[in-house]
Amino acid sequence: MTPTTVVKKLRTMSLLLLVAWTGQAQTVKAGAGAYRLDTQGTDNEVPPAPMRTEALLKSAAQTNQWYSALIFSAQPEVLYAQPLTVRAAAGGLELALPRKEVVPTVRKDTEIHYPHRDPILIAPEAFVPGPAKLAKASDWAIDIAFAKDADRMTATVAHGSPFATFRVSRGGYRITLPDAGVRVHVTEDPRVLALKVKGRVYALFGPAGVVWEQSAERQWLARLPAGRDYLSAAALPDEQPATLRLFLRHAYAFLQDTRVTWRYDAAASSVETTFQATTQVMEGTEGTPLLGLYPHQWYGNASLEGRTLPGFESLRGAIRLLPAATFKTTATYAGFVPWWPAVHDPTRLAELRELLDSDRRNARRMMLENGTGPYWQGKGLQRIAQVMSVAEQQGDLETRDQLLKLLKGRIESWFSGESRKTYFRYAQKLGTVVSYPEEYFSVEQVNDHHFHYGYWIRTMAEIALRDPAWAAKERWGAMTDLLVADIATTRRGGSDYPFLRAFDPYEGHSWASGIGLGPFGNNQESSSEAVNAWAGLILWGEATGDKALRDLGVWLYTTEIQSIQHYYFDLAHQVLPPEYLNTEVSMLFGGKYAHNTWWTDEPRQIKGINLLPLTTASLYLGKDPAFVKKSLAELPAQTATHATTGRRADPPDLWQDIFAKYLALADPAAALAQWKRWGAVELGDTRTHALHWLLSLQRMGPPDFSVTADTTLYSVFRRADGARTYLAYNAGTTPITVTFSDGVRLTVPSRALAQKAP
Repeated sequence: MTPTTVVKKLRTMSLLLLVAWTGQAQTVKAGAGAYRLDTQGTDNEVPPAPMRTEALLKSAAQTNQWYSALIFSAQPEVLYAQPLTVRAAAGGLELALPRKEVVPTVRKDTEIHYPHRDPILIAPEAFVPGPAKLAKASDWAIDIAFAKDADRMTATVAHGSPFATFRVSRGGYRITLPDAGVRVHVTEDPRVLALKVKGRVYALFGPAGVVWEQSAERQWLARLPAGRDYLSAAALPDEQPATLRLFLRHAYAFLQDTRVTWRYDAAASSVETTFQATTQVMEGTEGTPLLGLYPHQWYGNASLEGRTLPGFESLRGAIRLLPAATFKTTATYAGFVPWWPAVHDPTRLAELRELLDSDRRNARRMMLENGTGPYWQGKGLQRIAQVMSVAEQQGDLETRDQLLKLLKGRIESWFSGESRKTYFRYAQKLGTVVSYPEEYFSVEQVNDHHFHYGYWIRTMAEIALRDPAWAAKERWGAMTDLLVADIATTRRGGSDYPFLRAFDPYEGHSWASGIGLGPFGNNQESSSEAVNAWAGLILWGEATGDKALRDLGVWLYTTEIQSIQHYYFDLAHQVLPPEYLNTEVSMLFGGKYAHNTWWTDEPRQIKGINLLPLTTASLYLGKDPAFVKKSLAELPAQTATHATTGRRADPPDLWQDIFAKYLALADPAAALAQWKRWGAVELGDTRTHALHWLLSLQRMGPPDFSVTADTTLYSVFRRADGARTYLAYNAGTTPITVTFSDGVRLTVPSRALAQKAP
């Protein structure tokens, strides 16, 4: 499908729903729930985003993107476009081609940095530019405007593009170099100024009739002919004449728009993504841009065979060049089911019952054990929902009903809008839903919304599959739709929410920081919590019959996993350099990779943050069993190194449930032997769910990614003896027959899980 507005019905909710006034409080009804338009007491306000043009100020703020730092600060940070870095400076736009730096750490490992160094500065020659503002944002390109009174310079920068293009209201351009440059290929074309400076090659392409004048050792002027206001600048991967000729052919195809569309083919369990660029030809007849493709786009892509050209080494691995306005990627959607069936191991069944009884008794406390805001409450809700699923499948319907009632009560207390302490708010100032009490700068910096709300959406979907009337839009579903709209609106340029707030369609993963400030650009730590959010969209779409939302969720889920497997885990060995000493990345930035967390450098949490929450939607973590074992084998040495600093994990077996569950995706027997019944449990997990997970994989075997199905909610597992278990869930109201790609067929009743097991 073409991504029309999945949540179109929500985009004017804040204007159309009933507004109820109580004193100075402003509350908007949403079904049986309500959200506020104001803050309570000393609760934080969202940040202003003033650095946008007047036209863009009418739209929701573009938070959580690779360029978001631009709109929040008059002194913006570096933007990592890959392969270029750019920074809006006082005098114009800095442009650089970063290089790898290997940085040792106190953890006795390394970080890989690609910092913004030794840029060239491109500025208007006839006037002093005004402060930089975001003037336009398409799906992977932006326009930056430097305006002062009637004077204006506009620069266009895009993900993957080796070019930045410029328009100026009057006069020509001044190019300032970081050091004396050497001109190369002087006679190639009079429009071209190619310079080698500090080991990098830059080329500037002016209009016909341009006069290049060196005004100082480190400064050049572009004198433009009348009626010609444009300039194209590029970093080149080398100084070969053929490379310059290639870039010259495409230098005058200026990007005007970039757009991504997606299509989920449920019958084939595949996801197709189309990237389309629109250009304006400034000179000549060549309208084809030169796009730069990331590894997750070109690796294994048969449709690009023989079409890409060598390009740049970057933080994301090799960026290959494609002379084309459009290209496609195709990925397999591997599927998942909302929960797994009962286990009947007679040697462990009594133990599972005891743990289930203990978790039932402690469920109210376990629902909120650490923080008090939307993140920890969301984790607590999903934690108990997982126990509820185990109870139901094991036939303990009394416990299922008790936990279901508990979940509904807690959600209603938050969704009702009646509390002055725990409430959701729509902040019209930015176009975002925030929640209080604030956690991890989710209001003050608009951080982590997809992490936080993903837990809520997934829990609401699990309830909706059991009680659709309670979760209907007329009751508590409308508040869930509000959270969906905040993180997954597909309408572009709306005033209510930005397009796919946290998701970067071109890099293929999410960004966690709302304001994106920092010398290395935006970042994301817990990739697994992003996946959890997109799994929640799939389930909520299935539970409510919203096919467009389901398809969007499948695309986000599949694409994020692809990027994780390249840029966090490097399963194809195309990204991480040999100097990087860890198996995986735990913190991904625009300009660096790190093996750390925001809150601790304790090794167990560094490794675990990109695993949790381990749910039925986490099977992708077992894609490469050898990688799983290699990653876990690093922990003892990392823990010993950490202990030399005088610090240790507290308790020593911190998150042992997470690591046992992770190992079970590769070696279920070893994982079950490793797990400790009374060992430490991560606060988004439970002993009940951990043991059920381990016993399930011991029975079924690890996930089998070689078999797909013609339905959305499915999973396949394969034991060492070759026997497969097939699972499928039907969220609809009539029975379905599911056909797996190996020919196995399975009839699935309405709102039920079915299995075919050996």
